[in-house]
Amino acid sequence: MHDEYGVFLGLDVGKTDHHAVALDPAGKRLHDAALPNTEAGLRKLFDKLARHGKILAVVDQPASIGALPVAVARACGHQVGYLPGLVMRRLADLHPGTAKTDARDAYVIADAARTLPHTLRRVDVGDDTLAELEMLVGYDDDLAGEVTRIANRIRGLLTQIHPPLERVLGPKVQHPAVLEALSRCGGPAGLRKAGRSKLTEIVKARAPRMGTRLVEQVFTALDAQTVVVPGTAAAETILPRLAEVLRDLLRQRDQLAAQVEGMLDAHPLSSVLTSMPGIGVRTAARILLEVGDGTGFPTSGHLAAYAGLAPVTRRSGTSIRGEHPPKGGNKQLKRAFFLSAFAALSDPASRAYYDRKRAEGKKHNAALICLARRRVDVLHAMLRTRTTYQHKPAEKLALAA
Repeated sequence: MHDEYGVFLGLDVGKTDHHAVALDPAGKRLHDAALPNTEAGLRKLFDKLARHGKILAVVDQPASIGALPVAVARACGHQVGYLPGLVMRRLADLHPGTAKTDARDAYVIADAARTLPHTLRRVDVGDDTLAELEMLVGYDDDLAGEVTRIANRIRGLLTQIHPPLERVLGPKVQHPAVLEALSRCGGPAGLRKAGRSKLTEIVKARAPRMGTRLVEQVFTALDAQTVVVPGTAAAETILPRLAEVLRDLLRQRDQLAAQVEGMLDAHPLSSVLTSMPGIGVRTAARILLEVGDGTGFPTSGHLAAYAGLAPVTRRSGTSIRGEHPPKGGNKQLKRAFFLSAFAALSDPASRAYYDRKRAEGKKHNAALICLARRRVDVLHAMLRTRTTYQHKPAEKLALAA
């Protein structure tokens, strides 16, 4: 299949201009020049190169600034591939010179497409759903970062002016009841002024079961500190605004999650991914965007290495021995697998494996990474066979433990 191509086009993409290098199967340069990031310029280049044979266009970024070249190449009927940045940097060391230029990078991409086709990743053809899903998930990641920043800001202010109150409200700062109390009452002075009955009325509407207990904890914390720290008055005006911002961000994330879920349900692999314990809508979307249908990874070991979950063996003589967690890999995919492993601890099979690793002396994070690596094996098999997760019977779990 790879021998059918007559042109291997490497595109080092940029915001306003790309650099294009085209090679024939023997490595002869057919084109080497800057290329404007316009549809007309891209079509002109593709039409010129098409005279030499079938084109395989490879980019170093299939999304964002590389989205237009990918779309135009597809519209012209050409195949498109993607060379991951880490692979590209390693391949660049095989070429003479240490210069970092667009022309050199484009040549490395084209040469990799010509000589090392196994290093390429497929760009899913014509899947508009994935493109839209990627934008939504990316925006959700931005919102998640803002949620963390605002929540930490609220906790920081409370720690500065009233540590006992922060110890009560801080761990629950994203709960609707806590946000409503902060937005309507403010800081410690406002909460004290509202009184038990008013605060109970505010809280219980959004936390019926824990409302009374939370109010008692708040007033116990307020009684534990009588001194007023400088800056408390300013914090009383800032806290309600921060609470409103955080509440709005969380509302946006909920709306996005519903939108992502609707798009994810339309994908044929949705039921396969979400059937696995610990994989929700957001995690499934991230795995789908980074892994696709899994055909780009011949074995689960390839997928684990790409996600940065395959242990690295270090051995030199008799002085250095052992395995260590890798520092590279796809960080977003690694985080998705790690968080899904943590969420899966309520599943009996996952919990039994985690407990076994802890019994072997591994710490919490190390045991979670082991669990995540094991789940990669299962997920790869599920994607390969298009089957949903199969829960183990209780008697088999007992034997495994």
